[in-house]
Amino acid sequence: MLTEVTATRYVTPLREGGSLPGIVEADDLGTYVMKFTGAGQGRKTLVAEIICGQLARRLGLRVPDLVRMQLDPVIGRSEPDQEVQELLKASGGLNLGMDFLPGSIGFDPLAYEVTSAEAGRIVWFDALVNNVDRSWRNPNMLVWHGDLWLIDHGASMIWHHNWRSAAASAEKPYDASDHALAPFGPDVTAADAALAPLVTEELLTEVAADVPDEWLADEPGFETAEEVRAAYVGALLSRVPGLADRITLGPRTERPASNAPGWLTEHVDLRPRTARTGGAGA
Repeated sequence: MLTEVTATRYVTPLREGGSLPGIVEADDLGTYVMKFTGAGQGRKTLVAEIICGQLARRLGLRVPDLVRMQLDPVIGRSEPDQEVQELLKASGGLNLGMDFLPGSIGFDPLAYEVTSAEAGRIVWFDALVNNVDRSWRNPNMLVWHGDLWLIDHGASMIWHHNWRSAAASAEKPYDASDHALAPFGPDVTAADAALAPLVTEELLTEVAADVPDEWLADEPGFETAEEVRAAYVGALLSRVPGLADRITLGPRTERPASNAPGWLTEHVDLRPRTARTGGAGA
């Protein structure tokens, strides 16, 4: 089970995210990015964050630590933004916290190199959970102490918004052409060989157990929280066989500009990877 903490101070909203997460301090003296049950996407976004985040960590990928976070809306009473005040009022009780990585920088493919092996593992994982939100437009990755960290998995497992589509989603292809790591020649074949055997029913059951019962309650078509957890396990497990064969890497829609600051890029070769490598790994 995830560690539970209590938010003690609301620091500031993070306006980059559509769900308006906020930076908060907690009673364990930690600082977290808090994601709220009262946000427009609702509790299923937090369920996806837990299942995908915990699964990624068990597969050896870097994800900030997650905690259950209790919120008393009164801690935001000095926040002048009416939208934030309403969000806090709607989110009293249990929410989700993600460890804040101080000094981290948003991933930029023109400023940071990623090995084809690491790129392959991340693309394979995103294909497993149907993550549509790690494109070059919105990488949802941070670089911290020189390592790549994965964040924001709330848009994954889109099928859990309509459980009748879950079974059919198992065989659906995953187009990684616009994935943020596509330029690094992701070795999804090697990733499949290494990771697929790890995704067992036992592992998925352990991961799903971290989701609080109250976020699974009253799910249409299910009698108990355990039934909902079993549905997540079954949907993910059925997607594993042959996954690498269903990942496609074609030309991306357009070439993005670098968002990296000048102090990072002034000594970095910003030519396309094909120009730097003579076509290898493009």
